[in-house]
Amino acid sequence: MTPTILFTTPYLRHPAAGGYLLGIENSIKALARIARLHIHSRDYLVGSQLACTLSYYQRFCTQIHTSSLTETTIAQPGFARRAMNYIARRTTGRNLLDRRRPASRVEQDCAEIVRIAGQVEPDVIWLGLGAISYSLVRLVTARTSCKVVVQADGVYSRSVLSGLPYARSEQARRRVVEEGRIRLEEERWGTPLADVTTAVSEIEMEYYRQLAPAAETVHFFPNVVDLDLYRDTPASPPGLQRPCLYLAGTFWRDDSPLGGSPMEDAARWMVNEVLPLVRQRIPNAHLYIVGTDSDEVVGDLAGPGTTVSGALPSVLPYLGHADVALVPLRFGSGTRLKILEAGACGTPIVSTTLGAEGLPVQHEQHLLIADSPEDFAMSIVRLVTERNLALHLAMNLKALVAARFSVSALAEAGRNILRYLRVTGDDSAKLA
Repeated sequence: MTPTILFTTPYLRHPAAGGYLLGIENSIKALARIARLHIHSRDYLVGSQLACTLSYYQRFCTQIHTSSLTETTIAQPGFARRAMNYIARRTTGRNLLDRRRPASRVEQDCAEIVRIAGQVEPDVIWLGLGAISYSLVRLVTARTSCKVVVQADGVYSRSVLSGLPYARSEQARRRVVEEGRIRLEEERWGTPLADVTTAVSEIEMEYYRQLAPAAETVHFFPNVVDLDLYRDTPASPPGLQRPCLYLAGTFWRDDSPLGGSPMEDAARWMVNEVLPLVRQRIPNAHLYIVGTDSDEVVGDLAGPGTTVSGALPSVLPYLGHADVALVPLRFGSGTRLKILEAGACGTPIVSTTLGAEGLPVQHEQHLLIADSPEDFAMSIVRLVTERNLALHLAMNLKALVAARFSVSALAEAGRNILRYLRVTGDDSAKLA
């Protein structure tokens, strides 16, 4: 019999704008191929946004269970500007750098999950993408006898601590170190709670293996792309200027000591330190900064030769016609859907080492990797001027993405997890 999965997520919206939203969407698509899927959204949506989201995701599941909590309990003003803190509040009950924990929020989330599990009797409760709430994991594992899978989209402590070199004061450094210590401690006691913890790369799998009760409880469940969405390239935006350099991501104003999110740091580093060097060789190079709240967070970077678009219905008209896609990330964790998206589109890429971390890509085979402003700029120049090289890299990456980072590949990774859990429709776990 087909196993039943209750997939619960702190955030569910369509269209999916941003890497973590695409990660949720593709996880749902993959799990729907291997199980009878129930989706529990702990998000708060109303009106047309709710209707659009429900209409889209209903095709992949048996039922969608929406949160019974109210907007005042859940929604926070300016989510897109503070996406990380929003997710952290939603899943851990506190801001990224706020140690206060209103237990009522986590308790309410757990109560809903337990109630729904009692109705649908899942074989597996799958805690989907988002900043991991180990407090929620602890409650769910204590109150049900269901198998529990915790899906990690990165190592949160590493994400915090990787920003340490960019802290703007000694006080900021101390606060980042303290936050990293808190996250390390949560990961230490929280990882053993789950029956399975998933990771998006071998690097992060090794980290979780060191914390898990047994190495075999840690499984590969990567970021992927739905290749069907990238087969046809839409028309380019009116007036697109070439050579087109493309930088995309989700932006927010970070109230942490770092003074900026990874994408804000990347965009400012690109405009202030890299782009002037590019324009010494290619004066007409035009940078497009695309993504949710990019206009609010880095709108001041707009000017001659730089366009800041804000949120778009789809990035594909830009990405599909870009001469070079840029991934100039200097801190953060996880693997980059933006690299997989560019690969699916056949767009050549320049990335920092960190931006490409965790993906089986090689410099000068799938993309160019550079970390200094001078090397990053020269790599861009190479891809704009050496089109045979650009095509070679793009085609190699496209083949890699198709072979290893499709929804089909993710579904197979999900099957491996269910096999490990020995989940069948005949022995569904019951509530304790």
